[in-house]
Amino acid sequence: MSTEILQIAEAVAREKDLDRDKILHALKEAIQGAAYRKYGHKQSVHAEINRKTGEMTLFREIYVVQHNDDVVPDEIAEQHRGINKITVALAQKKHQGAQVGDIVLEPLPPLDRERIVAQVAKQVLVYEVRAAEREKQFEEFSGRIGEIVSGIGEKMEYGNMIVKLGSAEAVLRREHMIRSDRFKNGDRIRALLLSLNPENRGPQITLSRTDPQFLAKLFAQEVPEIYSNIIEVKAVARDPGSRAKIAVYSMDASIDAVGSCVGIRGSRVQAVINELSGEKIDIIPWSSDPATLVVNAIAPAEVRKVIIDEDRRRIEVVVPDEQLSIAIGRGGQNVRLASELVGWDLDITTESDESKRRVEDFNNLTHKFVTTLDLEEILAQLLVSEGYTKISDIAQASINDMMQIEGLDEAIAEELINRAQRYLEKHKEEISVENKYQNAPESHRSHNLGQSASERELQSVGVNRGLMARLKEHNITNLRDFADLSYDDFMDIIPDSGFSRSRIERMIMSARKIVYFSDDNNT
Repeated sequence: MSTEILQIAEAVAREKDLDRDKILHALKEAIQGAAYRKYGHKQSVHAEINRKTGEMTLFREIYVVQHNDDVVPDEIAEQHRGINKITVALAQKKHQGAQVGDIVLEPLPPLDRERIVAQVAKQVLVYEVRAAEREKQFEEFSGRIGEIVSGIGEKMEYGNMIVKLGSAEAVLRREHMIRSDRFKNGDRIRALLLSLNPENRGPQITLSRTDPQFLAKLFAQEVPEIYSNIIEVKAVARDPGSRAKIAVYSMDASIDAVGSCVGIRGSRVQAVINELSGEKIDIIPWSSDPATLVVNAIAPAEVRKVIIDEDRRRIEVVVPDEQLSIAIGRGGQNVRLASELVGWDLDITTESDESKRRVEDFNNLTHKFVTTLDLEEILAQLLVSEGYTKISDIAQASINDMMQIEGLDEAIAEELINRAQRYLEKHKEEISVENKYQNAPESHRSHNLGQSASERELQSVGVNRGLMARLKEHNITNLRDFADLSYDDFMDIIPDSGFSRSRIERMIMSARKIVYFSDDNNT
């Protein structure tokens, strides 16, 4: 029977392409387990298999101590379960040279070999084959995360599709399916390999058809120029199953990136659309200039003006009045996808609203300079026209800067600067309040995990944390409460916000659009 152990190890290793020593080690572990069952768990059993002859021997392990009342160290007891102890005096009678702290081996009677070998061989075969398959599957798919894989739909479980990928199984969860996906058993399914997690029963492979990279990889399969890195997919934004925007850039100026992705008579983009169950795709040229990229991304709406606030990473897009609905899109889809593609917050406004706001801002600033600095209206208008929007701008200006304004001599320039500086010194406290609510710190404007959903909704329409605190004092705590305000209500609560009337009204109207007119709130 000794050679039979080697034959089993050789056969399993050859058939399943496994390491022979690994099989023998597993056999030894299984034989030790069988010995524990026969001799009891109060023995620490050690098995050995001769790698040349296949001879199997069993021993019990005993720890050498100085005295009978000495205990086995914890680390030894943990490594050798059930280990017993023997005094050094007794140990030296059986094992010459034994010392305290040694582990000596004493032979155990052999097991019923024929029965044990067959039983162990079966255990090892099943265990090692499964372990090898799990390891092989993990190695096969670990390098393919982020790639498109193709498999056969095997069965539907609780809304999730189990997909057969060769010898492995993957799961396409309901939330990673496109809304119009209606897969049946036996359907061929293409999806992005999203993640791979090792588990005892085999690697857990998760697929996705909604991830933006699935769209990018589909284009890479259909467009040779993307596959060969001549054209690069710079950004993707998706509303899976409905609409998507993809920004592409050509490394070669002679190659049209958009045209290459569209293909002859739209053949390439149509192949991607068909795979995505009719998802509409806007292909736009990428630009490193945010203004240019926004103009491309907001298509099909025409853009008349772009105003960039780099500190807040916010872009105001001015469109013709008749194209406001096109720019926003159904349920805000177009502007939402454009914002995601560009990576900036976008505000859409019409030319008439923007013109009204500019006139109102001009008049408000003019009135502010007239009342605070005791200026004539024409001089205040002149300062605003030259770009002076704060009293601090005037106070910090040099006489030479002011004299660049047509009609101002040195005496007038000096007097303007002095008046502005005296005002700032006299009204320090008022200025700090104005700055508090008009220029909230970046940490107050950023979306972070510490904010509640209501705070994030208020922030989405331009209400910063400073204003939120003031509104909360009057029980205005969510977007619906804010949408029910009028301009007069807002001014009664926060008369010193520093915001113009048009800005306040735009914030309230934005809240009303979301609360009363968005698709999500009508369903």
